[in-house]
Amino acid sequence: MEPILWEWINALARWLHVITAIAWIGSSFYFIHLDASLRRRAGAPAGTAGDAWQIHGGGFYHMTKYMVAPPQLPEELTWFKWESYATWLSGFFLMCVLYYRGADLFLIDQDVMALGHWQAVAISVAALVAGWVAYDLMCKSPLGRNDRALAAAGFVLLVATAWGMTKIFSGRGAMLQVGALMATMMACNVFMIIIPNQRRTVAALLRGETPDPALGKKGKQRSLHNNYLTLPVVFLMLSNHYPLVSSTRYNWVMVALVLVVGTAIRHFFNSRHAGKPTPWWTWGVAAAGMLACVWLSTFGPATMGTAAAAPAGVGYAQVEEIVATRCSMCHAAQPVWDGIATPPRGVILEGDGIRRHAGQIRLQAGFSSAMPPANITGMTPQERAVLAAWSGDIK
Repeated sequence: MEPILWEWINALARWLHVITAIAWIGSSFYFIHLDASLRRRAGAPAGTAGDAWQIHGGGFYHMTKYMVAPPQLPEELTWFKWESYATWLSGFFLMCVLYYRGADLFLIDQDVMALGHWQAVAISVAALVAGWVAYDLMCKSPLGRNDRALAAAGFVLLVATAWGMTKIFSGRGAMLQVGALMATMMACNVFMIIIPNQRRTVAALLRGETPDPALGKKGKQRSLHNNYLTLPVVFLMLSNHYPLVSSTRYNWVMVALVLVVGTAIRHFFNSRHAGKPTPWWTWGVAAAGMLACVWLSTFGPATMGTAAAAPAGVGYAQVEEIVATRCSMCHAAQPVWDGIATPPRGVILEGDGIRRHAGQIRLQAGFSSAMPPANITGMTPQERAVLAAWSGDIK
């Protein structure tokens, strides 16, 4: 029963995480759109940035934004915070269930760095904490007064982190770690900056004082960061399902490109919502960035060198031997790997199953190092080259 229970825990945690992420991303995108669509009109109340009329679900909404706070606090006030908290908590729980519990398979790659189970978990948690601290200090430093300089410094921090994680964890683990760091930065922005500043504003109103405008300005800056990080975070969280993204040589460069692509796409929509000239050039940047990712994925696994060039005349017996020694302990009708009751994803690499799944073998073990997970069985670069050459000849 244990594998069945853990599988259900994994499935339910993932479901919860997706639901809460939809709620958080949806509210974040909505308020960025609302801010951008505000218009100043004659006769507007003092202290407002503008208003917007909207229609949805058969009704009209009149939205007005106060730059600091309204003259009088309403009896009921909705706080947008639980979406972000629940998304991070469910995501971290899912990370514990899958990546920390299964660190030997999903986080550690002995070919990259020889780590013990708890060493890998400790490094992962420490990297999340250190990444947030570094980002927060940058925002509070003189860099924080220049949005462009701060954005450039944040970009360098994330790309350097991505490169560093590929020198510690498996490709899959490294990409997830960078995505988790971005998500942690976003959630901490809400928990430690945006909501506390809003509470200070409300407390000042209740005391009959004028709130400090800097509180709202700082919160707005962090909210904008969250807006631009959202699309890259979603991409990286999905990357572990796509071996050409997570488990090829230049995966960390792809992180840099995805940051640029995500920023360009959000800039397009932010500009459109604000009524500014449409920056169609952003789609050219996005297309060029993704084409560059496709090109980078063709360089194969990080461990693949010139000595592992595609051999000539690969025979099926050679392929069958590699699969039997490196893959079939899990991908068999009766897996013998401890803790695996059924072949992952129903893929059985025995007999005709090897030919039937040639395309998956090519992507997972030939063009990338996604399989075996964490290279737990020690597949060599030469063996990967054999699989890639053979599977490429299968029609």
